[in-house]
Amino acid sequence: MIFADSHCHLENSAELEDVIARAKDVGVDYILDAGSNLDNLAEHLLICKNYNGVYTAAGVHPHQAKEFVDLTVDDIVKLADNDKVVAIGEAGLDYFYDFAPKDMQIELFGKNIVAAQETGKPLIIHNRESDEDMIKILQNFYEKKEFKAVVHCFSSSWRLAEVALGMGFYISASGMITFPKFEDIRENFVKIPMDRLLIETDSPYLAPVPKRGQINEPANVYYTAKKLAEIKNVSLEVMAKTTLDNFKRLFAV
Repeated sequence: MIFADSHCHLENSAELEDVIARAKDVGVDYILDAGSNLDNLAEHLLICKNYNGVYTAAGVHPHQAKEFVDLTVDDIVKLADNDKVVAIGEAGLDYFYDFAPKDMQIELFGKNIVAAQETGKPLIIHNRESDEDMIKILQNFYEKKEFKAVVHCFSSSWRLAEVALGMGFYISASGMITFPKFEDIRENFVKIPMDRLLIETDSPYLAPVPKRGQINEPANVYYTAKKLAEIKNVSLEVMAKTTLDNFKRLFAV
């Protein structure tokens, strides 16, 4: 079986070579090392150069909105002009931590969306406790010009999932679907079509059961795939192939 970890963060890994080797050992042949800001994109691209099957994204996380007030759409577009940059992001809204004012987050998110529209590369959407604004923004921009996207590490309302699916977006399951208390998230994934599913680790965060409490890494996407297969009542082989095919289709790799 071959797996694709559609979202992780490798740039701060102290044991990168071992992390990649462990992923390969369990069949994780495709990894998207997601960006958080444009200042460290060169580091991400170096990782992509050194390891086959690793890709990255160009964009700015909402936590960084105050530091990137002067960012332009053209800045993102230019940096995304690389074969190893297969997406824009991660970008979005985070009203849980609120590290930046909401208006700054919204303005920055809009720039990332336009970059996705202009490049044709899918947008990686970060959403935390901001469903209402997220839905409005996505609808407003999509009505002007369609774009591709994935709602990463999905833990939001079914309403947001419905809106995203209606636009043809993908929904990504993280290790949270293995956490006992998150039955509501599992119930939402029951309703998400197979051809719109992705799996991810969001490592080094959110290690799935049975690795809870440890530093997460791409190899652990196996456990998320296994749980998602159980939720969707399909074999692990079917889930691995389906999410790999979806990954390749969305990110054009």
